[in-house]
Amino acid sequence: MADVNTASAAFLATIPSPDQGVWHIGPVPIRAYALCIIAGIIVAIWLGERRWIARGGTKGTVIDVAVFAVPFGLVGGRLYHVITDNQLYFGEGKNPINALKIWDGGLGIWGAIALGAVGALIACRRRGIPLPAMADALAPGIVIAQALGRVGNYFNQELYGAHTDLPWGLEIYQRYNPTNPDDFLNGIAIGHVPLPDSPVHPTFLYELIWNLGVALLVIWADKKFRLGHGRAFALYVAGYTAGRFWIEMMRTDTANHILGLRVNVWTSILLFVAAIVYFVLAAKRGPRELPETLWSKDVPREDSSDAASSAEDAPKSEEHAEVAAAPDTVRDSAVDRATEDPKPDPEK
Repeated sequence: MADVNTASAAFLATIPSPDQGVWHIGPVPIRAYALCIIAGIIVAIWLGERRWIARGGTKGTVIDVAVFAVPFGLVGGRLYHVITDNQLYFGEGKNPINALKIWDGGLGIWGAIALGAVGALIACRRRGIPLPAMADALAPGIVIAQALGRVGNYFNQELYGAHTDLPWGLEIYQRYNPTNPDDFLNGIAIGHVPLPDSPVHPTFLYELIWNLGVALLVIWADKKFRLGHGRAFALYVAGYTAGRFWIEMMRTDTANHILGLRVNVWTSILLFVAAIVYFVLAAKRGPRELPETLWSKDVPREDSSDAASSAEDAPKSEEHAEVAAAPDTVRDSAVDRATEDPKPDPEK
């Protein structure tokens, strides 16, 4: 009886894993990982659209950009994963066709960002709007989407750390797939048989929480300091890579190494430095982009009253902002001086 109570207490003090990450409706597989990615994309577009309109941009522009950026990003994410973990798909006994099976998991965020940016650039040029401003609007939504994607890793029972006795340790179970014993991803946990290292550090959860914190930081800093010219996006990159550095060091899944460090650790270091440098240099470009520069060239102003009102209400410059914030008497005086007849030049 004591052993049962001890086992129950240990179970309640840890985080259980889902029994499976794939369900079938007839022959159609429903994958939790894919659902989480889709949910993340929807949230990123929704939040990005709200932030873009608030800056004075055209309503619907973010959706148009997503039409290009999302497929580019998915291809880029898969390419990054296949390149950095090529031993999983190429070599003796491997099937290169598996590199195309994106539904089995495996997306690299930096490949998704890099190639997604190419798609976004194409869309922005078609609409005549600056890419850095669009990146600033999308930054918090992107990192929230990454947080949601980590929930998919939880269902896939992957990307965890070493053994731990901490209360929030993650229980991981042996999954069985009768059609393919080596394919645990599509298997089901029967009897909750723990794997040897269980419980483990839930590194997916650490990153999920960190990502949400980065999103709040970017939203707060952007609102307080009116970041522009890609600085909000640079803050996101710096914040995310700072967390990814130490979280990546905790992971125990197979990865390629360079000079003793995982590839993604080096990537985090380099991108963190690049983001900080960009954040500092971009500040020299002056205040945030003017609202009128964010309006799509092929959309008449009257087609979106929300964005029009945002553009009209936003200060055109720092000087205009000072006048807008001044008391009524000061503004009236400024208007009177501007409308007075000019005094004759004594030299004429």
